[in-house]
Amino acid sequence: MGANNTAKPPARWLHLTYGQKVFLLATLPLVFAAAAIASVVMYQARALSDREIQFMEERLLEAKQAELVNYMSLARTAIGHIYGNAAPDNEDAKREVAQILAAMTYGDDGFFFVYEYGGTNIVSPKQTYLIGKNWLDAEDRDGEKVVQTLIAKARGGGGYHRYPWPQPSTGETGQMYSYVIGFQDWRWALGTGIWIDDVLEEVAIVRAGTEARIQRTFLFIILITLAALLIVFASGLVLNVRERRLADAKLKELTQRIFDTQEEERGRVARELHDGISQILVGVRYALELAARRLKTGKSGAADGIATSAEGLNVAIQEVRRISRDLRPGVLDDLGLGPALKSLVEDFSKRTGIKTEFETVVFRNRLTDDAKTALYRVAQEALTNIERHAEASKVKMRLFGNRRGATLRIEDNGVGLKNSNRAVSPGLGLRNMAERVEHLDGTIRLLSSAKGTLVEAKLPLKHMLPAGEPSSEGRKSA
Repeated sequence: MGANNTAKPPARWLHLTYGQKVFLLATLPLVFAAAAIASVVMYQARALSDREIQFMEERLLEAKQAELVNYMSLARTAIGHIYGNAAPDNEDAKREVAQILAAMTYGDDGFFFVYEYGGTNIVSPKQTYLIGKNWLDAEDRDGEKVVQTLIAKARGGGGYHRYPWPQPSTGETGQMYSYVIGFQDWRWALGTGIWIDDVLEEVAIVRAGTEARIQRTFLFIILITLAALLIVFASGLVLNVRERRLADAKLKELTQRIFDTQEEERGRVARELHDGISQILVGVRYALELAARRLKTGKSGAADGIATSAEGLNVAIQEVRRISRDLRPGVLDDLGLGPALKSLVEDFSKRTGIKTEFETVVFRNRLTDDAKTALYRVAQEALTNIERHAEASKVKMRLFGNRRGATLRIEDNGVGLKNSNRAVSPGLGLRNMAERVEHLDGTIRLLSSAKGTLVEAKLPLKHMLPAGEPSSEGRKSA
């Protein structure tokens, strides 16, 4: 009883109709995708705004740097004639320079400062409590030893430094941006600085405005995403119905193409049997009947008729072998793709009189049976097209492997595909080649001009067997 009372009802998912399940399965991925897209867009927008703000801040600081360089140029001009002519131990010259620098102030907070390389302050007109004391180990509120950093930059030839420092006019700590150079003979670090709170305030205003725009953009993205979600869902239903119809049509077309291919192959075999073997056998029959009549009447020449019949039978046997080889070449299974293609090219050259070249390299990895068959059929179909339509005098076939897989390339110097100045409508043979290669995840390339045609089939590396793995080609050929 207790078990019956506590039994859980079936999951609501099981009660959904097929259409509702399709709706959920189609909607949920779209919702997650839209959320991901919105997140990426917001991240990119914020990153872009940060880069723009950083660029603006760098430009403002460059303007401050130019201002500091101008101030430093004035100071160097004022003391250059003294420093340039004074010896390193000339104390009078040092005092005179210190007095000149102490008198050079600008604005409410602008002044020059001088530190000895040992850390003792010599000049600080608006912060006189620093003069005469050693500040080498003094730290700012962030724990950085400011004076040491300034002296290090002076020793290194000069540079800029940004740090928190009390502002003389207000007594409050702000961000100071200093430019310092070194008087190496006197072992002095001469610098000046300006407070950049105005720059930071302007950057903060721009950042706040950008953040507000980003928030508005986020709201717009949500609204647009919802609208797009509905449109995509509706479009998806329409496309789904349309794609199903197209798929059915393509399936019917493929089925019909298979039937056409079978009928074409049957017709080809029937024609070869009728035009070749049938005619030969009829000739053999007449030759045997003639030999039989001569034997009955005692006339001479019966042996010649029998010899002629035997020769005809040999020709018929060769024709049967050729037709069998075309349907499924035994050399492909016995010796592998390379010898099979070589035999195919040699037979083609003998039959057509077209000069042929065949090149191949030994594969480090061997081909699977499906790959061998596909490439052989591509070569067979290409040679058939050349024989029927190309009017070529030379054909070159090359088979080789690389790190990406196997490649079969067939070139001729014929007249090319007809109507080459417009989109080529491929025939059944070309479609068969493409479908065979694409079925194995390969690619086929067809280039044609008035100078000839190139057919190139490539199969991926997954159809190359490791050297130690047994295969029909590995068992029967080196």
